Amino acid sequence: MQYKVVQSPKDASEAVHTKSGEQDGRRLRSQRSRQQIADALMKLVRQGNFLPRSQELAEASGLSLRTVFRHIEDMESLYRDLTEQIEAEVMPILLRPYVSTDWKDQLEEAVAKRAEIYEKILPVKMSADLRRFRSEVLMENYRRSAAIERAQIKAVLPADLSGDGELLEAIDLALSFESWRRMRYDQNLSPEMAQKIMLRLVRSLVHGL
Repeated sequence: MQYKVVQSPKDASEAVHTKSGEQDGRRLRSQRSRQQIADALMKLVRQGNFLPRSQELAEASGLSLRTVFRHIEDMESLYRDLTEQIEAEVMPILLRPYVSTDWKDQLEEAVAKRAEIYEKILPVKMSADLRRFRSEVLMENYRRSAAIERAQIKAVLPADLSGDGELLEAIDLALSFESWRRMRYDQNLSPEMAQKIMLRLVRSLVHGL
């Protein structure tokens, strides 16, 4: 004769609780690993390694190569986290109120803001630009950032000038990250010199207006 073991409600509850606890534990470990990888990626990029390899991420994060491989399969999610982190750093600078009420002076303040932001995110932005053509998240962020920067210029210019397409395009180019990257890396200029040149370009565009 065989006897069937009937699990008590208490035992069943404990089993469910144990399984739930194990799942929570795995989830927390996964989140910690993902954050370690994100921190490692940011560290390497800021050090000038714009396209770190998986082995380098593993060494920098202290995780196994297998764990890194498992997480980088979802790079879009990782990019989204990093994008939010960078935006949290730069938005307070971008949204900082202008000291002056004169539009020309505000435009010069905008140059100083751009220089501060660009220098802060220079290596990270360069890394993102190398990857954005293969990432919807990075491409979306690139377009959103460009739109915000363009809106900043239009908000400073008087109404009769913000409608001047050529002037707007010229100022947008002068204050672009691409201009900053070229001056800092290709021309090997200091941040101070790059800001002076950017300011000179903007002044030449609005001279006499």
